[in-house]
Amino acid sequence: MSAVAIVQSARLRLRELSEGDADFALELLNDADFLAHIGDKGVRTREDARAYLCNGPLASYAAHGFGLWGVEPREGGALLGMCGLLQRDWLDAPDIGYAFLPSARGRGIAREAAEATLGLARPRFGASRVLAIVNPENVASIRLLESVGFVADGTVVPPGESRTIARYAWTG
Repeated sequence: MSAVAIVQSARLRLRELSEGDADFALELLNDADFLAHIGDKGVRTREDARAYLCNGPLASYAAHGFGLWGVEPREGGALLGMCGLLQRDWLDAPDIGYAFLPSARGRGIAREAAEATLGLARPRFGASRVLAIVNPENVASIRLLESVGFVADGTVVPPGESRTIARYAWTG
C-alpha cells in the first residue's frame, strides 16, 4: 500500500506515516536531541515504535484528519523526520510538531516542512490559529518558529508534568 501524500514543497514530500515506518520512528524517538528537547516516549523496540505510530499519528489521522507526517525528499528516499499538526486536549488550538534526524538538521528542511504544514492549516483544516509548545532551552526550535511567523504566547505546564514550557502562536 502506497503512503498517502499530504503536500509537497520544493525539496520535500510530507506523507502519512504507517506501521512500516517503525524503524525510522525507533531511531528518531531515541535520538539524544529528541530525548532532551521533546521527551522520552518509552519507545525501545520495533514493536514499541509500531504502537507509538498506531496510537499517535495514525490515530490522529483517523480522529482529526491530520497528525505528524513523515518528511522525505521529494524525489524519494528515506524519511528525514516528521512534521505536522497535533490536537491536544489541553491546548485550545492545534499545535505544530516536528523532529528530524541529525542528518537532516541545519539544511533548512525543518523550516520548509513547517511552512508546508502551516500552508495547509487554514485552507485544508480550518485552523485560524496554530500553537507550538517548545522547551525554552531549545534555541534552534524557537528560532525556527519565529522565522515562520510564530510569536511568544506565554507558557504552559503539560498535564502530568512539572516542567514549564514556552507556548507560541501563529495566525498566518
